[in-house]
Amino acid sequence: MTNHLFSQIRTRMPEAGKAFATLADGRIRTFGDVLADSARLANALVTLGVRPGDRVAVQVDKSIEALMVYLAAIRAGAIFLPLNNAYTPAEIEYFLGDAKPRVFVCAPQQAEALAAVAKAAGAALETLGTKGDGSLADKARIAGATFEDVARGPDDLGAILYTSGTTGRSKGAMLSHENLASNARVLVETWRFTAKDVLLHALPIFHTHGLFVATNVVLFSGASMIFLSKFDADEVFRQLPKATTMMGVPTFYVRLLDDARLTRDTTAHMRLFISGSAPLLAETHRDFEARTGQAILERYGMTETNMNTSNPYDADRRAGTVGFPLAGTEIRITQPETGALLGADEIGMIEVRGPNVFKGYWQNPEKTKAEFRDDGFFITGDLGKVDGRGYVHIVGRGKDLIITGGYNVYPKEIEGEIDGMPGVNESAVIGVPHKDFGEGVTAVVVPSKGATLDAQAIMKALEARLAKFKLPKRVIVVDELPRNTMGKVQKNILRETYKDIYTR
Repeated sequence: MTNHLFSQIRTRMPEAGKAFATLADGRIRTFGDVLADSARLANALVTLGVRPGDRVAVQVDKSIEALMVYLAAIRAGAIFLPLNNAYTPAEIEYFLGDAKPRVFVCAPQQAEALAAVAKAAGAALETLGTKGDGSLADKARIAGATFEDVARGPDDLGAILYTSGTTGRSKGAMLSHENLASNARVLVETWRFTAKDVLLHALPIFHTHGLFVATNVVLFSGASMIFLSKFDADEVFRQLPKATTMMGVPTFYVRLLDDARLTRDTTAHMRLFISGSAPLLAETHRDFEARTGQAILERYGMTETNMNTSNPYDADRRAGTVGFPLAGTEIRITQPETGALLGADEIGMIEVRGPNVFKGYWQNPEKTKAEFRDDGFFITGDLGKVDGRGYVHIVGRGKDLIITGGYNVYPKEIEGEIDGMPGVNESAVIGVPHKDFGEGVTAVVVPSKGATLDAQAIMKALEARLAKFKLPKRVIVVDELPRNTMGKVQKNILRETYKDIYTR
């Protein structure tokens, strides 16, 4: 038996001297380096006691070395566990206590603060910096540059990714070798990646988008990438002439639109811009196309499922939609309470089935059972619909549904109306406790740069557009919306912030 994921990466590799990643400082790592560097790190992990099925947890700053730890863990037969580098020691204590990794790798500057946490979880503590420094890098330097990959099958786990935990403790989504490999294969085909492509990579690598979507697509197509430590508009425009494709979150594209350097000329050579991890405003989609002549391709995925849908490469990329189910992936819309199938344009729960869907939640069989239908469909928790042309629309999270006076209100509908008003940059609609209605519809609105908004005027304008029960009881104007590291608006924070506005 081969190592299911890495064997597919290996067989798709171009010649050893081809560039895999060009770093911001101009250094180049070749595909030959990928094999040698990941082999050294795999040997180092084995020396530290890592055995097949062990977890390797990593909380470090983005670097090419950190990416090689992912491949090393896969080659060693371990389960890779990336952790957001914004997590506090208290949060790390929970993750390590739950996953019980054999090795925990942190940034050198965090070693002292996390030593006790690692010890309590029974994990060997190693460090890795951004310049090839740290104790793990030291061990890898003296290790061999070849490694006999550990045999792993399609259903063996390759990674555990913890969910955001906005409704309770984070849960570890178990992703198999074939979950990751199947998604990479279909995305390469869907987005037409070839060895001629150069991907501009400015995403974090502790998340599905930057780690599995961006990196695995490059590895499975033999393409190259420009590997940036973070998104910086100046650096993006400096590197853009060398790229053919870019993956980003909506915030990236909003920032690019704010820059006069974004023109048809500066993007004429680009083959594809892809957006995900958070909803892309239809206005952003339209403005970007007007400025560049390029329609951003939006797709839909989750920690538990990798990618599920994509707008088409050749056909109409419709603003406000996430396209069609990927090849091999099934999507259906059901009535949330009963599971009954719904028809076209009916809003309900999005359910997904396919080789991309995870194996369940780590050490949580009860939650796993609750989230899957008997026929294998995963209940995503996302509300949406499929229109008459087959395009999937995301309406919001199930927990974002507002029930006011006995009526169901979908925030996305109200946000769409508000976002289309002059002077509005974006909005978030939430439900908060209300003594008369159960929940009061509340709109939190961000003005466009230089604009001044009047809350009462917004409410008045909505009266002609929405049924009375959908109208916000309050409109609150703020400078910005709270977001997580992937650019998603954190409505849970908004609900907590404004929970008392109707009950005071």
